[in-house]
Amino acid sequence: MIHLSLKNPFLRITFFIAFFTTSVCYAQGKKQIDLLSKKNAAQWRGYNSKTLPPGWTVDNGVLSLDHAVKKDTSYKGGLDVIYGGQEFEYFELTVDWKIEKGANSGIFYHVKEGYGSPTQMAPEYQIIDDVNFAAMNPGLKNYNAQFGSAHPDQLQDWQKAGADYAMHTADESKKVLHPAGEWNTTKIVVAPGRTEHWLNGVKLLSFEPGSADWQARKKAGKWAKSESYGKFKSGYIAFQHHGGSLSFKNVKVKPL
Repeated sequence: MIHLSLKNPFLRITFFIAFFTTSVCYAQGKKQIDLLSKKNAAQWRGYNSKTLPPGWTVDNGVLSLDHAVKKDTSYKGGLDVIYGGQEFEYFELTVDWKIEKGANSGIFYHVKEGYGSPTQMAPEYQIIDDVNFAAMNPGLKNYNAQFGSAHPDQLQDWQKAGADYAMHTADESKKVLHPAGEWNTTKIVVAPGRTEHWLNGVKLLSFEPGSADWQARKKAGKWAKSESYGKFKSGYIAFQHHGGSLSFKNVKVKPL
């Protein structure tokens, strides 16, 4: 290691300028990206598709799915959508979203195409109507029964809004979830050794991907037989449609 003395005023000034310039250039390289700007809006498309699925539209900075739109039988893909402009590794993602009563959705990251759906490999920030979903979806009981749930007719903690779906539960004592039809704000932070889920300005959970605890949860839960789940460390950002109308706006990513 070489040690340089900065006692000389000229050297101190030169060092400061070089450090400041490097810091500014680095910061400029990490600017926030608006995924629904006029420039980027056209990059949204269906998962494994070249076009948006039927019912999805981008209008005036809002990405929406109208569940009432009749499905186009000529469209062969699913209804999940991805931002195909670029893949992300470490980032801070913020999204404003609202769903109709009883709806179910999610935000995926580190998505890779070529699978049946993003659920097969990508972690999911759960979006759902905690209050009304169970009552409006009687099929939930049979679905949860396979996991040995004590109350299969009710949403489980790992299925509620803000959870790392089927892996890490949100802190319900801190959660402020605005009701169906109103906007909520999600933040997801994916940094080296740390992932965080936020909802309406409050951190709901934090975990270390790939840790011993993470591995134990994967082996004991829904993803036990999913070899690709959590495998990829970079990928696309995606939104899920799993019932009901949805809207997203202010979708912004800051690479870290």
